[in-house]
Amino acid sequence: MEVVSRVTPLLLLVLISIFEQGSAETEGLFYPYGLANGDEMNPVEDDGASRELPLSITFKFFGKDYKSLFVNNNGLISFDNAVSHYTPAAFPLTNGEIFVTPFWADVDNNRGGSIYYRETNDPDVLQKITGDMDKHLPDEHYIAKWAFIATWDKVGYFGSTSKKVNTFQTVLTSNGYQYFVILNYGDIQWTTGKASGGDPHTGLGGTPAQAGFNSGDDTHYFNIPGSRTMEVLKIRSTSNVYYPGRWVFKVDHFEVPGGCVFQAKFAKEGEEFWKEPTCNTKCLCNKKVTCVDEGCPDNTTCEPSGSFFTCKPTEKICF
Repeated sequence: MEVVSRVTPLLLLVLISIFEQGSAETEGLFYPYGLANGDEMNPVEDDGASRELPLSITFKFFGKDYKSLFVNNNGLISFDNAVSHYTPAAFPLTNGEIFVTPFWADVDNNRGGSIYYRETNDPDVLQKITGDMDKHLPDEHYIAKWAFIATWDKVGYFGSTSKKVNTFQTVLTSNGYQYFVILNYGDIQWTTGKASGGDPHTGLGGTPAQAGFNSGDDTHYFNIPGSRTMEVLKIRSTSNVYYPGRWVFKVDHFEVPGGCVFQAKFAKEGEEFWKEPTCNTKCLCNKKVTCVDEGCPDNTTCEPSGSFFTCKPTEKICF
């Protein structure tokens, strides 16, 4: 007991941060985070946010320049203004709100977890980003010169009566003339806070989390598959770069590697899909999306699949 009593609250936070960093690095997915890595922490406050954070570079996002940002507790990095909304709205939002959201939902770090962030030019971190980008997008020959890393570590949800937590991370990076966002997903156990209609015992139901990008107009936006549906719970197993739990985007002039953007949604390269819930229009992603009038074959039914729809064989009922 005497030894424990000498551990100050700050030292305890550092020790916890070191443990969390080790866990993330074991996964090989997250970039190092926590107090031991020089991060700052967001306030412990429901619907809170960081102060406005000046950047040492100009970050280009959907063709516009930004010199500062906010890290918001509810799973967003926003430009121009902090965002306190806790129930995710369907994109596009045309009220001028501009943000990246790895997981927009009603995070409550009073219920557990921490939100960390830092701007970095650390050579080891930049080398890791460069190596990852070389694996994912070798044709870009990308060499990272700068990064901003925000991590939501083991965060709970508003109204929670469970121990369910989520861990996810956003990385903004640039080589001086290209600008990318990397989204990393660890364990995702809940989708919805109580005030968004979720079950306080399970963290499910209601209006589930949104993941993607909003530029503030009605044209430039993007939804990661599963957004605002129960499927977002499985985001840890999805990817556009064949690395489950990671999504990579070029954001100066928006591009989604590994597939096509169609109606602000993602289709994998080579994927066939139907674009509407009646399955009357069949489409193919082959560098770009082409569509033809074609319904479901006989003995199949039209059902949701990812961001779109597919024709699945009708199950036979045996008596």
